[in-house]
Amino acid sequence: MAEQSDELKKLVAIATDLGLPIDLRTRAIKSIGSIGTHDALFALLGLAANDKLTKGERELTLKYAKEIVKSGR
Repeated sequence: MAEQSDELKKLVAIATDLGLPIDLRTRAIKSIGSIGTHDALFALLGLAANDKLTKGERELTLKYAKEIVKSGR
């Protein structure tokens, strides 16, 4: 569980690092979505609320959050 939490923290850090290329940040968002846990859902919702991310990135976070909710995990 702690391993997954550390991984989530690292992925969120990558997703919010505006100094990194957008494709790398997007892959981090997709990776968070693939984790599919309750914590990942909260991380995605936090990213969606980050107005420094692009509109596309924020919409992508909501897409993956919706998929987690639909899966019932």
